[in-house]
Amino acid sequence: MRVLDIVEGTTVDGPGLRTSIYVAGCKHRCPECHNPQSWDFDAGREMTEEEVFDIVRCNGFNVTFSGGDPLYSVNDIAPLCKRIREELHKNIWCYTGFLWESIIEKEEFFPLLRNVDVIVDGPYLAARRDTSLRFRGSGNQRIIEVQRSLAEGRVVQLDY
Repeated sequence: MRVLDIVEGTTVDGPGLRTSIYVAGCKHRCPECHNPQSWDFDAGREMTEEEVFDIVRCNGFNVTFSGGDPLYSVNDIAPLCKRIREELHKNIWCYTGFLWESIIEKEEFFPLLRNVDVIVDGPYLAARRDTSLRFRGSGNQRIIEVQRSLAEGRVVQLDY
């Protein structure tokens, strides 16, 4: 997988101390994106699942995938999430510019969804920027409890 950066011990990408893994590549190209260098699918460096897993295991924090957009790298991210969940029992968040309603329509996303606790969905919209929001940049983005949403067949949002 192409990784832009791994930040250990951050508190901005979910509750508590987390390891944030920033994956390269995004086609959303949100105007005024805070991380436009993440759009390039060839940015960053190639890392193996084992290399990323070792970093997560060694620091012991919960995990957040961001980018770029991790769903463009779902085939790399999904097995890593499964392994983190099964072997390390960590809470996993994933940021994406896709909307929940389009995510659940695509079978290729389900191996990831089965092993993620929270999805922060929706593109960043500069017109809806709100610095008072926790864990997201614009008012359209939702913090979705994935397993409950799947079980109940409706979006279940968390309040932060």
